Amino acid sequence: MRVIDTNIFVRLLVADEPQQFDATRALIDREEVFVPVTVVLEAGWVLRSTFGRSEVEVAEDIADVAALPHVTIEAPERLACALRWTKAGMDFADALHLAAAREHDGFVTFDRALVKIATREGVSGVQLL
Repeated sequence: MRVIDTNIFVRLLVADEPQQFDATRALIDREEVFVPVTVVLEAGWVLRSTFGRSEVEVAEDIADVAALPHVTIEAPERLACALRWTKAGMDFADALHLAAAREHDGFVTFDRALVKIATREGVSGVQLL
C-alpha cells in the first residue's frame, strides 16, 4: 500500500489537470492507497483557499474519496466524526482536532465559537481557557 500526497488527493477531487487526474485515477483504481490524516487536513485547506469550496463541500469531497474501494484513511472513525461536525457548521480543521481529543482527556481552546458549536453538537470535554 502506498501513501498518497495532498496533491494527489486534491487532483482526484478537482480534476483541474487532466493528465494528473487520469494518472491519479489509474493509481487508485489498480492499487490500495493510504491517506494520512495530515493529508486530509491539508487537502481541506487547499480546497477552501485555492478552489473556493465551502466547509460542507470540503466535507462531502473528503467523504467521497474516503468511500472509494482502494482508499484507506488514517483514523477513519475520527474523520467520520469530524466530517459530521463540519456538515453541522464547524470548521473542518477544528472538527478534526476536536475528534482527536475524544481519545484523550478533553480539549482546551481560546476559540469561543468552537466551544459554542461543540456544546450545541453535544461534544463533552471542550473547555474555554
